[in-house]
Amino acid sequence: MGNVGGAYGQNAQGQFFLVHMTVKNIGDRAQTFDGADQKLIDRNGSKYSADTAAALHLDGSESFLQQINPGNVVDGIVVFDVPKAADPVRIELHDSLFSRGTAVDLTGRR
Repeated sequence: MGNVGGAYGQNAQGQFFLVHMTVKNIGDRAQTFDGADQKLIDRNGSKYSADTAAALHLDGSESFLQQINPGNVVDGIVVFDVPKAADPVRIELHDSLFSRGTAVDLTGRR
């Protein structure tokens, strides 16, 4: 995908890779989900940051600073701007900027 938001949206430097996810707060206090904390990893080990500006132009993204109360769920789309030749294979999910994160395999999920 080369554009999000249409004529008034944003064009990709390479191509946009969208990751759809459901996030549930399993803790006992409110937590903020931020797409900017997530990292996309390609087959060569390159690590990409989310494009939060592009996500703001995407209807239904819900991935920018979403406050989630305990037990609640948010569906969102995290947007990454990757080179056209990139082959994303994993996403590293974080509950905050400082967490170690956990890797989720993307192969076979497209």
